[in-house]
Amino acid sequence: AIAIAIAGERKMCRVTAVDVSEAALAVARENVRAHAPGNVVLEAGSWTEPVRDQRFDVIVSNPPYVRSDDAALLALRHEPRAALAAGKDGLDAIRALAAECGSVLKETGVLLIEHGAEQQAAVAELLARHGWTDICCHNDLAGLPRVTAARRNGK
Repeated sequence: AIAIAIAGERKMCRVTAVDVSEAALAVARENVRAHAPGNVVLEAGSWTEPVRDQRFDVIVSNPPYVRSDDAALLALRHEPRAALAAGKDGLDAIRALAAECGSVLKETGVLLIEHGAEQQAAVAELLARHGWTDICCHNDLAGLPRVTAARRNGK
């Protein structure tokens, strides 16, 4: 959904979406056909693995960020647990992004990561530990700190 929204707003941009779930990609293919034909490319794989030879201006990620012991996961009916749960502290996926995304961003590239409102400080710390700069958090429409942006570390 994020890739399609960006592609719709920026029709001259090429948008690449990566997902490890074939089921999610099947749904995305249908949505691309219906809403964003022509400027969205879908790739199957884990994080940056399928795009290692490419360089991007911006990476936008909505990774799993819920603690694996969160009671809300037990109530799930339709959403796959793997799409939400990310280890004991909910930061496993964000750790991977902080470590990997710099290698596929252009020198002036920006990374945006959605996360839980209570994870703002931990996400900023992870990014800083991996050498990201200009780290700042943005609030969602409810006023909660939910998206952290950072610039590539130049490595």
